[in-house]
Amino acid sequence: MEQSHLFAIGVLLAWLAGVRVYLTVFGVGLAGMLGWLQLPDALQATQSAWVLGTAGSLAVAEFFADKIPGVDSIWDLLHTVLRVPVGAFLAAAAMSPDGELGAGMLATGAGVALTSHVIKAGSRALLNTSPEPVSNWTASVTEDAAVVGGLALAFTHPWLALALVVAISLLFAFSVWWLWRRLFRRAPRPQAA
Repeated sequence: MEQSHLFAIGVLLAWLAGVRVYLTVFGVGLAGMLGWLQLPDALQATQSAWVLGTAGSLAVAEFFADKIPGVDSIWDLLHTVLRVPVGAFLAAAAMSPDGELGAGMLATGAGVALTSHVIKAGSRALLNTSPEPVSNWTASVTEDAAVVGGLALAFTHPWLALALVVAISLLFAFSVWWLWRRLFRRAPRPQAA
């Protein structure tokens, strides 16, 4: 695979880790274990039975925790310290032909994972202001589907997947910003005569 494709895949894995870290690690490891793709040396650890079992179990726990308003925000807050370094590792490992992790890709992966995590956590915090659980469930299931679909698309059409991720990220960031301003806009102050 060309370096440019590996770069796109690395960025995509970091973005997906910022949304669903355990599902991303599990999906990468499963794809490698089943022979659907040849993983670089640094990513082959994800094929381990221990990593697959742990990531799979935690993905199931996250699936349920993420459906409960309030619990999902606490889960996101606690996982900020995990999603960013895992995203950095996945991005750098995808670009590593010899197992050495480059500082530039570690930084890129960390930034991408942090960006997708902040967009996800911000949108979920706003959704938790609504009293009904339907929007929370819909957002959670959409995130699950986006990560599974994103993984499949990342390995088959990485540039298309990267373009979609950038477009979706910009759309979500703008939507969260717009909604935040609408919900928490201050009333204009009366001017003194």
